[in-house]
Amino acid sequence: MGMAAVAAQVVVVVGGAPLLTGLMRQVRAHLEGRAGAGIAQPWRDIRKLLRKEPITPVGTGPAFRTAPALLVATTAVVAALLPLLSTRTPVSAGSDLILVVALLALGTVALALAGLDTGTAFGGMGASREMTVAALVEPTILLSVFALSIPAGSTNLATIVSGAVHNPARLTSPAGLLATAALAVAVLAETGRIPVDNPSTHLELTMVHEAMVLEYAGPDLALVELGSQMRLTVLLGLLASLFAPWGIATDASWAALVMALVLFAVKVAALGAVLAAAEVFWAKLRLFRVPELLAGSFLLALLAVTASYFLSGE
Repeated sequence: MGMAAVAAQVVVVVGGAPLLTGLMRQVRAHLEGRAGAGIAQPWRDIRKLLRKEPITPVGTGPAFRTAPALLVATTAVVAALLPLLSTRTPVSAGSDLILVVALLALGTVALALAGLDTGTAFGGMGASREMTVAALVEPTILLSVFALSIPAGSTNLATIVSGAVHNPARLTSPAGLLATAALAVAVLAETGRIPVDNPSTHLELTMVHEAMVLEYAGPDLALVELGSQMRLTVLLGLLASLFAPWGIATDASWAALVMALVLFAVKVAALGAVLAAAEVFWAKLRLFRVPELLAGSFLLALLAVTASYFLSGE
């Protein structure tokens, strides 16, 4: 049953990530008074890109060619490690907080190197901005989850989630609320959503993520798009697992696994719909204001760690 849970996590993330993106676009379209292209449109876009001829710019090296596959691969590994459906899997022992954040950072660095590898002005600009954001986001993710690891006595995510399932009072404590706010802002920045970045922008001076992938086309662009959608799904799933862990299977039961799968889809879809609805009323921050927002989220995470430390009686 443990291997089935791991396989189900990877399949639901890979297969459901484009559908989540389609749902979010459909929510935005509905609120903006448009019909929308349908929830399955991202899958149709990926299928169209996979049929096109791959094009590699002259002068690019291995970083440009391997970044899309590395982005998808690292995100798939994170999806397998995280306790999205079950806390009892063969890889639960390896779901350490440091490892998960390192894998996410590896995908970010790979895309940044690919942007630099093209030698274009926009690629270098986007890579520089992406690494600036990452330098502020990764410590926030570490600290916000570390605040929850203090009561659990471990940085293993499966242990943290299992403890939250059996003791939900931790989530409503001051440390839990501060960590929730900090991680929510970090997820927005890590996935390039408003107000940190606009995933649908085509204005060169405001692009962050899009500037790094301007030179990709065909199957490579399909992998980049799929990898970005998977990262959004994984991070929203992590947020749901840590702060709304109800329904996650804690025993070796097929019924519990099926129930966890259904509830995971509902929770992630609800988070995506709320995020999409909020983006309709939010405006993108100026680039020079983004560090202020991320520094504020880091401060919230630091306060969460401090509160958790004192509340735990250490």
